Amino acid sequence: MRISGKTRVLGIIGAPVGHSLSPAMQNAAIEELGLDYVYVPFPVEPDFLGQAVEGLRRLGVWGFNVTIPHKSAIIPFLDRIAPEAELCGAVNTVCREGELLVGYNTDGIGFLASVREDLGHDPRGSSVLILGAGGAARGAVAALAGAGVACIVIANRTRERGVALVERCQSAFPGVRFVVSSLAEDELVEHLRGADLLVNTTSVGMNGTNFECLPLFALPPAGLVYDMVYVPAETPLLAEAKTRGLACANGTGMLAAQGEAAFSLWTGRQAPRSIMRQKLLAELER
Repeated sequence: MRISGKTRVLGIIGAPVGHSLSPAMQNAAIEELGLDYVYVPFPVEPDFLGQAVEGLRRLGVWGFNVTIPHKSAIIPFLDRIAPEAELCGAVNTVCREGELLVGYNTDGIGFLASVREDLGHDPRGSSVLILGAGGAARGAVAALAGAGVACIVIANRTRERGVALVERCQSAFPGVRFVVSSLAEDELVEHLRGADLLVNTTSVGMNGTNFECLPLFALPPAGLVYDMVYVPAETPLLAEAKTRGLACANGTGMLAAQGEAAFSLWTGRQAPRSIMRQKLLAELER
């Protein structure tokens, strides 16, 4: 990779951002295609988000990803946001269009791509139970609803957040049945019995943590389990799913697929097939 005065700069903002695997993935695709781009991390503390966005605009940065804790907070500092980002209230990709900065959300695209590829599942007409009601859940719910699922159950520790998520999505997807649930075992048993897919959008699973009372035994034998956590590669939830003979996948495929979608928005080129996932897996093994 040779950097010149014509090299277009891409990046990622977050706090922290040093752990991000996006630079490795994106630069692998850039190098594979021989494009004159470079992707770098920009650590941005919340108090300086507005100044940082304006600085990136003035510096001519071509585009950037947005990670925690800025996905929702960045919206007021952008000139426009795409419909899918507006629906889920979160932006993970920003593109320069002339002097304008436009926000997109490719998380939902990445999630659906991974569900279809890693689990072989077309969510149309299915029933899904979502664990969590945060930013990751909003992206998943919007993507699933747009893909034509029949029912989405949102199970969250704080019921009010689940209700708020349903209120955000219900009018946009009148054909989808939305249900809000607590994390009480008896409620989860009832909802899991009718679920085709269980999705964990929370941070539970990182560092070996597990849900206190998730009755996975209630999920039908043909049920599927998707855990957005990808470190460790096998969370306690996925380990139990495998023990019960349930098909399951972690968030590696989602991370790679959302990166591919962002890459296409910035460059107008399709990322080489599987190059980002291969690089991501190599970095995780390291």
